[in-house]
Amino acid sequence: MWLSKQMRPAAALAGADLGVTTISGQKVGVVTRGEVRDLPVYGPGGYLWTPANGAAVLVIKGGPGGEEQCVAGARPPEEAPQVRPGEVYLYGPGGNAVYLKQDGSVEITAKQIAITGELTVNGERYAPQGD
Repeated sequence: MWLSKQMRPAAALAGADLGVTTISGQKVGVVTRGEVRDLPVYGPGGYLWTPANGAAVLVIKGGPGGEEQCVAGARPPEEAPQVRPGEVYLYGPGGNAVYLKQDGSVEITAKQIAITGELTVNGERYAPQGD
């Protein structure tokens, strides 16, 4: 009985860690307490993201002992706007961004915008002058 009281289960490991990517791609390498490779990258439905080398990322740990891990997100850039509840701000390299605002407006920031398909404005097909 005394021995059973002395043998306690090991403390649970943290469920998440902040890490830095060392290998980019859909299977990444990340350093947290040591380097782990071939971690899958998960994001919200319909959103594909590949962290760059050196990015600070959130590593989720699961399974017995936390040996099953995945990368689930990254720290936003410091220059990102203060996003209000319900708003969505998508950003990428080179300053590209799409900002869906609470008031129903959309801000798109890009060096160039390419549209494939038919463009309508206020329900009317858009045709540049001269076409």
